[in-house]
Amino acid sequence: MESANNFVKRKHTRLKGYDYSQNGYYHVTICLLKGAPNLSKVGRERAPAAEKSELTELGEIIETQLLAMEKYFDNVKIDRYVIMPDHIHMIVFLDPNKYAKREDGSSRAPTPTNEMLPHIISTFKRFCNKEVGSSIFQRGYIEHIIRDKEDYETRVKYIRENPMRLLRG
Repeated sequence: MESANNFVKRKHTRLKGYDYSQNGYYHVTICLLKGAPNLSKVGRERAPAAEKSELTELGEIIETQLLAMEKYFDNVKIDRYVIMPDHIHMIVFLDPNKYAKREDGSSRAPTPTNEMLPHIISTFKRFCNKEVGSSIFQRGYIEHIIRDKEDYETRVKYIRENPMRLLRG
């Protein structure tokens, strides 16, 4: 039996002191459990700069739930996305003028619970899992706060070209 001192410590991925409910663009990456390549297929017959992969049935469920986030949350826009075989990249835009900040917390959002981005990602994952009938995502996600136009354009290019990286890699 391992002692508590032998547990792997998780890295904190969020920027300390940053309000993830404020206006802005965020590049988010969500991975499947155990990296199972079940969401899409990338083939050589696809156009060199294809923004989308060929989605599997599971990938289509994910895409439907991802686009539905704009209906569930008035202040959310999914600006760009790509569904890769084992992960999803998206650029999420938050408009706090259309959102009442959560002061009461939520059992479904990671702490601190008044932040909108964690709540959106948690809701997205929960709806996907419910539709599929099992947990399909790794715990947590990776996010990057997009700081300026150049950073935004770099992230858009990364998302657009990501399917072709699999073929070169």
